[in-house]
Order: sequence, then C-alpha cells, then structure tokens
Amino acid sequence: MSTYLDHAATTPIRPVARDAVLAQMARVGNPSSLHSAGRAARRVLEESREAVADALGARPSEVVFTSGGTESDNIALLGSFLAARQADPARDRVVLSGMEHHAVLDAATHLADTSGARLTFVEPGECGTIEVDAVRAAVEEDPAAVAVVSVMWANNEVGTVQDVAAMARLCHEHAIPFHTDAVQVAGHLPVDFAAVEADTLAVSGHKFGGPTGVGVLLARRDARLVPTSHGGGQERSLRSGTVAVAGIAGLAAALTEAVGEIETEAARVAALRDRFLTRVREIDPSIRVSGCWELGDITRRLPGNAHITIPGCDGDSLLYLLDAAGVEVSTGSACQAGVPQPSHVLLAMGRSEEETRGSLRVSLGWTSTEADVDAALSALPDAVDRARRASGAA
Repeated sequence: MSTYLDHAATTPIRPVARDAVLAQMARVGNPSSLHSAGRAARRVLEESREAVADALGARPSEVVFTSGGTESDNIALLGSFLAARQADPARDRVVLSGMEHHAVLDAATHLADTSGARLTFVEPGECGTIEVDAVRAAVEEDPAAVAVVSVMWANNEVGTVQDVAAMARLCHEHAIPFHTDAVQVAGHLPVDFAAVEADTLAVSGHKFGGPTGVGVLLARRDARLVPTSHGGGQERSLRSGTVAVAGIAGLAAALTEAVGEIETEAARVAALRDRFLTRVREIDPSIRVSGCWELGDITRRLPGNAHITIPGCDGDSLLYLLDAAGVEVSTGSACQAGVPQPSHVLLAMGRSEEETRGSLRVSLGWTSTEADVDAALSALPDAVDRARRASGAA
C-alpha cells in the first residue's frame, strides 16, 4: 500500500462527507423545482449553505457554491475587474502577488489579453512572504486606476501564510475590492470571513476532505461582481446552472468536521511536518527548506506543508523514484504537474532555475501518521542517491 503525502493536491474524502454525498444521491429533486422533491433538495442546499457560513465566519447570503477553487477565483477576479471597469473606465489595473495559483494568474493574463488590464505584480521575499507595505506601494502608485487586488492567503507550493486581513484593510482605504484564494487554508487554519474583511474568498472542497468538483466563493453582499456566465440565475446569478446538491452536502459535512478539529489537528499535523523536515536536514544538510520554518509554527507556514529543494537532483526523477518505492509526493502544484518548467513561485522567491530543479512538496493531512513520515524518510536517501547519479551530480 502506498504512502500518500500529496494532501495539498487533494486529500482523501472524509467518511462523513462520503455518507452525505451518497445519501443525497439516493434522492431525486432539483432545488429550483417547486414540488416536494425539489423543496427537499432546496432544504439540503440551504442547510449546507448555513453550515458553510458558520464554519467560515460568513453569512449564508454570502456563500456562493461553485465547481471548485479555480471557478471561484475566476468569478472573483474577472467579475470584480469588469464591475470596476464598468463603474469607472479608468480602473484598469490588477495588483496581484507573483506567487498566485494559476487560477488567478491565468485569469489576470486573460484580462490583460482581452480587456486591456495592466498587471502589477508584488513579489515575495525569500521566505515567500508578501509584505503589506509592498502591496501598499503597488496600490498607491495609482490607486484610482486599481480595479482589484488579489493575494492568496497561503501558498499551495511552499505553504507561506500571508497577512491578508491587513491587505484587505489597506485596499478598502482606497475603495478597492480585495480577493484572496483561501483554498489551502480553509479547514486547516481558522477562517473568519467577516474579520478578514476580504470582498471575495475562494474555497475548494477536496482540500479538506470533501468531494472533488465542488467549491465555494464567499462574496460580500455589497461586492460588485459582473457574472462571467449566464443561465438560470442560481447562486446570486454569479454561477448559473443546476447546483450539485450531493457534492455540496458532502462539502458542508467535511468542512464542519474539519473546522471542529482545527486546533488539535493543526498541532498534530505540524508536528509531523516538523518531524519530516528535522530528519531530512539530518540526513543531508545540503537539503534546503523552502520558505521560513520554525518548529511548531502554524502562523507563517501551513501546518501540513514541507517543501524542500535537494541540490544535484531533478524533481521529477525524485518523484518517480519515490513513487516506485511506494511514497507519493509532488514537485509542486498538481495543476502544473507534467509541465517541464521551473516553479514560478520559487522563481518569485529569488531562486534560480537551477535551484528549482530539485524541489519536492511533501504535504500532510487528516489521514497522515508518523508511519507515513517515517516511510518517506526511509525511501528518500536511496531516491536522492539514484537521482544524483542519474543527473551526473554524484
């Protein structure tokens, strides 16, 4: 049986979520229908909406169900830009971090290619931290021209956690909408939508034990968003189409369970992360931890993220060698898997293309154990040795 350590890509579905999905799939009913079956489906939908709102510090009216984090990011970024541009044609700037997920980066590039958006990138420091003052400087170059600002709450590759609440506040000083991709945070660290004051926030169900293909966009009631798709007007007309009630029920069940155990689970998973990183450095002191890392820290780094760079190795070779040994990890974002190009996240953090080659992301989750960590540590030395010999570095 393989040791699965790629929870940042997707994590196993929780039994409570699976049960909720199966229970709803056994029923019939479109929640937009007015008969008994439709009303029953609507009840499940709205109860799930209330559960998600409660778990994320939002109002039920602010919960918009989507197909996942990518769609949520696209609705937020495209919708905010188009709304701002309609209200004031001079607002054509998009300010975003240089380490955003491609769901944001590619949406911004699309706006530049099709709508004349001017993109301003705020680059991180060596730890992967986007400084609030750097965002302020970018915004205040010409605040009247900024349509939207987007900075992800925690990075999917290196796990750096950002001070998005402070960024949201500075954006509101200039009446600029602020979006944050919280896909890696929800269910792993506390999320309070009201307290963070973001205008929009993206969540994906399969990152915390829900089913794939379902997500959430939290959007303040006063958020100005132009719909990017059109149809029956479901989900505040921001995401038209028959909603996936079974998947939504599973997402709500998983999120409720994950949030209920955040405090103890974050500490448990962080201890596993620290066990892995400490032993890795003992095995080979040349191995470099990507981003800042301190034992027990879950404020600046996600509890389950252990991203390392191994000199003299090719990351893909390491991945396949570890996979052959029964250990499943990643070289970075699953959305970029198989694409032979250096990580834009590591490049933004000041790494050279050569330094990015030997990167591995080991990510832990709710099913991870000490035995999983030890299996990875046991397989790593031989994989590193063989990868270095293959590249001619040994």
